[in-house]
Amino acid sequence: MEERFSGREEVVGSSPIISTIFFIIGLIIMEKYDPEKIEEKWRKIWQENKLYKTEETKEKPKYYCLDFFPYPSGDGLSVGHCKNYIPTDVFSRFKRMCGFNVLHPMGWDAFGQPAEQEAISKGIHPKITTAKYTANYKRQLNLIGASYDWEREINSSHPDYYKWTQWFFLLLYKRGLAYRAKAPVNWCPNCLTVLANEEVEDGKCWRCNGEVIKRDLMQWFFKITAYVDDLLTDLETIDWPEKIVLMQRNWIGRSEGIEFDLKIKNSVKTISVFTTRPDTIYGMTFVVLAPEHPLVDELTTSEFKDSVETYKSVAYQKSEIQRLSLEKEKEGVFIGAYAINPINMEEISIYIADYVSMTYGTGAIMAVPAHDERDFEFAKKYNLEIRVVISPPDWDGKPLEEAYTGEGVMVNSGEYNNFHSKDGINKICDYLEREGIGKRKVNYRMRDWLISRQRYWGAPIPIIHCGDCGIVPVPEEDLPVLLPDIEKYQPTKTGESPLAKVPEFVNTVCPECKKPAKRETDTMGGFACSSWYFLRFTSPHYTDGPFEPDKVKYWMPVDLYVGGAEHAVMHLLYARFWTKVMYDSNLINFYEPFNRLLNQGMMHAPDGRLMSKSKANVISPDEVVDKYGADALRAYELFLGPFEQDAIWNDRGINGVFKFLKRVWRLIIKERPLIFKQKPSINDEDSSKEVQKMMHKTIKKVTMDFEKFKFNTAVAALMEYVNFLYSKLDKNISEEVWFKTIDILIILLAPIAPFMAEELWEKTGHKGSIHMQSWPEWDEKLVFEEKFTLIIQVNGKLRDKVETLVGISDEEMKEIAVKSPNAQKFIKNKKIIKFVTVPNKLINIVVK
Repeated sequence: MEERFSGREEVVGSSPIISTIFFIIGLIIMEKYDPEKIEEKWRKIWQENKLYKTEETKEKPKYYCLDFFPYPSGDGLSVGHCKNYIPTDVFSRFKRMCGFNVLHPMGWDAFGQPAEQEAISKGIHPKITTAKYTANYKRQLNLIGASYDWEREINSSHPDYYKWTQWFFLLLYKRGLAYRAKAPVNWCPNCLTVLANEEVEDGKCWRCNGEVIKRDLMQWFFKITAYVDDLLTDLETIDWPEKIVLMQRNWIGRSEGIEFDLKIKNSVKTISVFTTRPDTIYGMTFVVLAPEHPLVDELTTSEFKDSVETYKSVAYQKSEIQRLSLEKEKEGVFIGAYAINPINMEEISIYIADYVSMTYGTGAIMAVPAHDERDFEFAKKYNLEIRVVISPPDWDGKPLEEAYTGEGVMVNSGEYNNFHSKDGINKICDYLEREGIGKRKVNYRMRDWLISRQRYWGAPIPIIHCGDCGIVPVPEEDLPVLLPDIEKYQPTKTGESPLAKVPEFVNTVCPECKKPAKRETDTMGGFACSSWYFLRFTSPHYTDGPFEPDKVKYWMPVDLYVGGAEHAVMHLLYARFWTKVMYDSNLINFYEPFNRLLNQGMMHAPDGRLMSKSKANVISPDEVVDKYGADALRAYELFLGPFEQDAIWNDRGINGVFKFLKRVWRLIIKERPLIFKQKPSINDEDSSKEVQKMMHKTIKKVTMDFEKFKFNTAVAALMEYVNFLYSKLDKNISEEVWFKTIDILIILLAPIAPFMAEELWEKTGHKGSIHMQSWPEWDEKLVFEEKFTLIIQVNGKLRDKVETLVGISDEEMKEIAVKSPNAQKFIKNKKIIKFVTVPNKLINIVVK
């Protein structure tokens, strides 16, 4: 690459002598690095000059960098939150300097359960707490130097926002994608509200961590299952972490198999079951029904009625996720009835058990304990036959110690013996279809999205209930349906929304027949608001629709989306669904909202635990900035480790980073200007070339690390660069080379330490903000590095050869070795004992 940045002379048109004068003046004016004074100065100037105001332009390529919509559900940010916001700010600053028109906005996911629970715990109205908290969050984000365009700030609890959330509800309703139904739902007795399946984690409420039970209620659902295939297949088109893609795949849960009927002994009824492993049908030794299966009452014999009813009542109080947990002990009850295996006509007993759910498949399973872990555990508990029908590798015919779930040769399977299980699947499916017993089918685990909440603090559902007309949508011209300002906003114990007790809200007129009618009193869960906010940022003040079409066309889709992995099967899935609905409604021209997704690691307190007020271990950015300055906080958060990995806060670590920044300050303001003042600069060409080469190597390293979100190694490279420049203070480097080198250092540091960089840029004689300067490019001829062939051995045997750079560290050699596909074949599922390295030659991985 040719170098684009041209240095000080081009920027201010001054000679090296004048530049030296600027340095000496800077030394006289301020010798000491004073972050508080510097940051207060530039924070005010940036705000007054609207430095980060973003407008559409055809002169630059666009780049949309977005943080997950934060909940204002606490009175302030911690340094843990900064592990997300600082890296995205660094990247946004970097992309601006690289010539992109960057949209980096911020707003507040203010509606919903998190904000309301916080308000209830404080005894203060959520309208007051959210206003207070959002103001403080905004102050803290400005404190740490986040470069948001605050003119685009949005708040989901404001009527000018939730009007359009309600508009989208009506869009879904008109397209047959919003419906009301009575259903057993997850109920949190602590929060007194319904939860979507995705909001229940290990049987507990995602917000309060309390036990979740089941209740039958009329609820509103969004028919996300109408897009299930698109949600699955389009995962191939986006650049997301594999773990998030896998979580969505598993949640969607697509499975191909066959549904077939089992006759019931002494009954005309049949039980339909779905299986993905028909090759194991000869191993079916019992059948399990979900406790709520409609045939349970009819098939249960009199002698088992009491035990079945008792079991059903207990199972009904458990959440689906509790019931389906792999860790949960498998329990059930025999109902006194028998089914007939259609493949061999054997009679098999019928049980009910809560590890079977009505929400997946048919609510009944063929139990094959030899080849299913849950069935195996159940059969062991109740002493049921475990018949092997797929031979495990090297099976000796003895009883299995655990279920074998893999493929293999079919045994104990009549005419299908000796077939491989893959062939057996097709042959048995063919037989069942030919005999009219079954039909091939695709099933999905995912269920429709339960959207209604019996809570106050949310967007009212824009529906009217009329005695004559039934369910009637609120006309678009009557939006928004305003959330009334009420004193008693706490959830009710009856399961009704607090809005149900507000007559002036409830009582209305039917838009169709003009007769008295009632408003829907449920509100929408907060995930409705966050399913489209990324579109609103493109035109937050637009009044003729949820967004201005041309602005959305310019900015969307989001180029980089950054936030926590905990929203993999909630927000991220819902936002994809709404985007696809909008595409099909001709509102937008893209089918996926987020091109690239990154998840940050967690920041733990110094005691190794998660930061929590209850643990009294929360560290706020305010206290760190007071002591070290915002630039030190930023640099330390980046330097702690890889972006995606968890980290532990360490006061000694930030003190070291603070010392580094002071060294940078001293190098630029004090050390070299004194040398130039004390003696004339005689150019040592070898030293000058060495400095130039190091400068270009650092440009390349920092640039490539930024692009890969490897900020920790970028900061390390700058530390190395500063140490190198200190080592050259006594060399005869020309002023031209030196000043250019310093300019590059300040620019490379600018996204990381924006306040200090801005101050240094001014003090070294430049005009204009450093954050509007062009990012430097490197000269490839000056960064060429010698390479060697790294020999990779496993237990002393050659497994791979990889070309890499001379001089790489032992750690870098280890990383290359363990990632080698050829080496992985020999280290997979084995314990690495140690590494033996020979620099610039080989590495041996010792495993057992």
